[in-house]
Amino acid sequence: MKAVEISRPGGPEVLVLTERPVPEPGPGEVLIKVSAAGINRPDVFQRAGNYPPPPGASDLPGLEVAGEIVGGDPAAGGFTLGDKVCALVAGGGYAEYCVAPALQCLPVPRGFTDIEAAGLPETFFTVWSNVFDRGQLKAGEALLVHGGASGIGTTAIQLAVALGHTVYATAGSDARVKAVEALGAAKGINYRTQDFVEEMRVLTEGRGVDVILDMVAGDYIERDLKCLADDGRVVIIALLGGPKGTVDFNQVLRRRLTITGSTLRPRPVGFKAAIAAALQERVWPLLESGELRPVVHATFPLEQAAQAHAMMEAGDHVGKIILTVQ
Repeated sequence: MKAVEISRPGGPEVLVLTERPVPEPGPGEVLIKVSAAGINRPDVFQRAGNYPPPPGASDLPGLEVAGEIVGGDPAAGGFTLGDKVCALVAGGGYAEYCVAPALQCLPVPRGFTDIEAAGLPETFFTVWSNVFDRGQLKAGEALLVHGGASGIGTTAIQLAVALGHTVYATAGSDARVKAVEALGAAKGINYRTQDFVEEMRVLTEGRGVDVILDMVAGDYIERDLKCLADDGRVVIIALLGGPKGTVDFNQVLRRRLTITGSTLRPRPVGFKAAIAAALQERVWPLLESGELRPVVHATFPLEQAAQAHAMMEAGDHVGKIILTVQ
């Protein structure tokens, strides 16, 4: 099969088209003939040599795919051969065939193309796990999303709004601010020209928000705490601003604040299967009804993975960048 591998740690140019044997599914796994694969920030980190795949995972990048089940044990996930699915995988998505645990597969929502479906798993698994499970966003509570124009950000905004929450989001340009507001954010904040702490103070009349989804960390954490309501929670999912920051623990103690975080990729299949079940019950009906729709910014053929990575790193996209596989 054709696949894109990381020839050495480095920039987008180290992604090269190669040939690999078609992977063999194990017990409880399915073989998917890939139609489309999503690109995610962890792929960029892996390419740069900063995010190695977990033990046993493919060394090929790619954490989400959509396509047709053509082998393996589909019954383990309630599927049959020939079913169209999208899947969360621990690696191997940039290829014509990919192995996935059957319990990490979900049916392609009715009315969705494979390109749209390929942009669902990594973002929706991540948002559900971190905003609603770990962050415990409850009825009547408000959410602040950093990186609101990213794939994760556009998903978090739409899903939280669909479930009845007030959502605010930061973004890096006025155009991206307009994009997040078009997705339902009550207010977008240009973090390059505005102080999001002051903006949140005004917007919430000094109360703050209940949950912050933070993919920046670093010096954002000290500022995040100032944006939180009492009993508020910051959930960190990436470290784009660095792994270290300053924390005012007086604030944490006095206002009962929580700083937490997670990475999804190394978690066991059972953990991800539980998220898949929750998504199928709570979120897939919203996708099929049209209340939610993934934002696809651009598509590239598999052999142009380097150009797709360059676009992601440029940081001007809104939503998902998808690879298509012929």
